[in-house]
Parts: sequence; C-alpha cells; structure tokens
Amino acid sequence: MNYWLIKSEPHKYSWQQFEKDGQTFWDGVRNYAARLNLRAMEVGDLCLFYHSNEGKEIVGLAKVVKTAYQDPTTDDDRWVAVDVQVVRPLKRAVTLAEMKKDSLLETLELIRISRLSVSKVKPEEFDHILKLSEA
Repeated sequence: MNYWLIKSEPHKYSWQQFEKDGQTFWDGVRNYAARLNLRAMEVGDLCLFYHSNEGKEIVGLAKVVKTAYQDPTTDDDRWVAVDVQVVRPLKRAVTLAEMKKDSLLETLELIRISRLSVSKVKPEEFDHILKLSEA
C-alpha cells in the first residue's frame, strides 16, 4: 500500500463537501510531478486530505477507489484523474505549522515541495500524522 497527500482549497472543494459527496474524482492536476503521483496510485491506497491556502491543515482520510484515467476536465490526454472515497475525518486537524516543527516530518513532501497538489507520504510519516491527530 502507498500513502499520499491530496490538497484542495476549501473554497473550491472542502472536506465537508467531500463528506457529503462520499466519493469524487480528483481532477485538475496540471503539474507533471503531481501527475506522476496520480498515475502511481493504486486502488486501496490511503490519502491524507489537506486544506491548502485556508486552514493549511490535514483534516481527513480518503482512499483511492479507481486508478488513473483521462481527466474529464480537459481534452488533453496527458492529464489524469483518480477516484477517491471518504474514509473518515481526523479526530483533530494537523496543521502545517505543527508539521513544520516536528523533526519526524522534516522530509514530508508537503513541506519540502509545497507546490505539489498530490504528493507521496512515507509510511512512517503517515502513521505519525495519524498519531498527532489523535492527541
């Protein structure tokens, strides 16, 4: 299993809307590195749902339910989307400021390569973030 972080600006698509929908396609990615990450996703992989720009915090957990396919928002076949489904909200949001101060998360791609809308998360980083959300 792989772990990922997917970002969305709450005013465009919030965790609350995702919970109402239950499932959605993750589209609109126009960064080559993020596209590679989308293509690498497998059914069952878990994703941390991050509110970017507003909030700047991980708020929930999702899972991949359909692998990469043509992004329906463009005719350009270079871009892909995946389908993700709600797993659960985190008990407590984990903020970017909190993660930046944590030495166990210093290599987290969210911190190192902040522009990526879809980034890899190491298993130990994923587990640590979940542990922080329980505190």
